[in-house]
This record gives sequence, structure tokens and C-alpha cells, in this order.
Amino acid sequence: MYITITAQKLGGDYSQSSADFVEYLEKENQGLEQEEIGHFFNHYGNEIKAKEVVREIDGNTAKLKKKEPKFYSITVNPSKYELKKLQNSSEDLKRYTRAIMNDYAASFNREINGKPITVDAIKYFAKIEHQRTFKGTDKQVRENQPYASKILQLKTDIRKTEQGRLDGNIKKMKSEIAKLEAEAPHRQNGRRIVQGMKKAGNQSHVHIIVSRKDASNSVSLSPGSKHKASEVRMHGKIVKRGFDRDAFFTKAESTFDKTFGYKRNYAESYRSKKDFIKNPNLYFTTLLGLPASEKALAFKILAKSGVPMASIPTNQVQLALKTIRYLKRGVDIAIKSGSIGI
Repeated sequence: MYITITAQKLGGDYSQSSADFVEYLEKENQGLEQEEIGHFFNHYGNEIKAKEVVREIDGNTAKLKKKEPKFYSITVNPSKYELKKLQNSSEDLKRYTRAIMNDYAASFNREINGKPITVDAIKYFAKIEHQRTFKGTDKQVRENQPYASKILQLKTDIRKTEQGRLDGNIKKMKSEIAKLEAEAPHRQNGRRIVQGMKKAGNQSHVHIIVSRKDASNSVSLSPGSKHKASEVRMHGKIVKRGFDRDAFFTKAESTFDKTFGYKRNYAESYRSKKDFIKNPNLYFTTLLGLPASEKALAFKILAKSGVPMASIPTNQVQLALKTIRYLKRGVDIAIKSGSIGI
């Protein structure tokens, strides 16, 4: 599971209105028949129109300053192993989204009218998408790029030759293109992977847009707060503040496991990410101490994430500092790319 919480971008890709972001989330509906279109939903409603989402989010910004985010974006990206546990991607992910928004509300160390925050105080809308495309930053695209550049140059030379602007052997150039296509390291369904190509397999994931203000438009609720759950004295009163991201991620993972009966491997757990960041020695010691079947699956998960498995030691005696540092680079890249962890 990979979950991110991102503030609305101001002065960047998105304006201060949620319209551009909502339009971006509608991209998958382009060209679909009416019955195939994916709709927004919230905690109690389904088939909510995009214009209603924009109206509700944009109209819930009382007293927010010009440079303060008006909304936050939460993305929920189940792994391929987790997706296999779902009977129906759309309905199961909708159920899961509603469940973790309860977890989201409970992670605020705030009160409204003397009562803890519940999901009814959260104004949010979610949308499930089933497709992903390869981006320029993806490993497959980056490593294929030298081949793509040479192929593009050859195709350009062929056009110039056909137009009489360049002397060249077209047959030879076409042969070179075929050779480069075959040598490119990353392919999908027999084709060289390029930026913009749709990723194969189940790519279901969830986008959630959450208003910065509560449903009454009177209290600011920021999951981006620098303050964790704590209390502070303000104007002579003790005031609760903060959002506990650690608690939210932990609860979201636990909610998935309980909801779908998922047996989570250590290598894909939130606990393992924390161990890896805070104590790499503990991370690898725990990894190697797993039962044989669980360890085999853990290595498989890590290998799929791009970690150099050939150098993972087979026993704890071999777990030298040099090896840990080497593997740490691989796991670190996997975590940053969103392949593992939350």
C-alpha cells in the first residue's frame, strides 16, 4: 500500500480553485460510454458530478488566506498483491475508501464543540481510477530512453533520405531500428515501453480530494500540520492540535488487512518502512529472521521493487555494514518511487 497526502499546489499546476484538479481526475472518462463513466462519491453519496465537487470544495474556504491550501489530495495505491484480494475493484475500493476516511478523521487531535472529530466533519470526494500510464520518471522509460533517442534520430534520417535531403541507406537504417527495438531493456506485451503507454494489469487506485475546512466551513483541518497530536495553551485555555500521519498510515494499513483478510508480509508493511528509515540494521535483521516462506515472499516483493537481491546475505553473520549500506540504497529508491511502504 502506498498512500500520499499532498497539499493543493498554488501558483503551479493547479489554480486556487479545485476545477483544474477535478478536471484532471476526469481524464479517464474521456471517450467512455455513459454507463462506463466513473463518478465521484463521498461517505454517503454516489455518482456525484464533477461540477458539484468543484462547487462544494470551492465554497468551503471561509477565512483561508490566499496562500493557504484550500484542499488536500490523498492518493491510495494498493499493491498488485493487495489488489488480488479484492473481489470487485470498484466496489471494494469504495468501501475501503470510506473506511479509511474514518481513520483520517480519527487522526486529528482536534475537537469541534468539545467533541472529537468524526468523518461527518470531513468534506471529501473520491474517485476510483483503473488505468495508469508510464511517466518520464519511471525506471522503464528512463532506461529505454537512449534507445528511443537513437530510434527517433534514425526515423528522422529516413524521412530526410526519402525527401532527398540526406544520402543514406534506408534499408540499413530500418534494420538498425528493428535491432534497437529488440535490444531495449524494458518491454510490455512485446512493445518497447515509452512515456504515455498504459500500464498492463490491474492498476486500480483512488484519488481523494479533501477540503481544508470542516463540513461546517468554520474549522481549519490540516493534515499537513507540522504539529503531531499535542496540546498547547492559547489565550489561557488548553487547545488540542495536530494531525498524526503515523497513526493514519498505520490505521489505513490495518483497516485493509481486516477488511479483506489480507496477510501482510513484513517487506510491504508500514512498520518495515519505519524500521528501515530509523534503524536499517534492525530492518535487515528482521527481514532475514522471517520464516522461510515469508522471507521468500519478502525477497520477491523487494526484487519487484528494484532492490538488488543478488547481494542479500543468507545469514546474519554475513550481514556486514557494507552490505547494509549497499542494499539500503536499493530499498531507499524503492520507497521513494512508491513501490513499497506508505
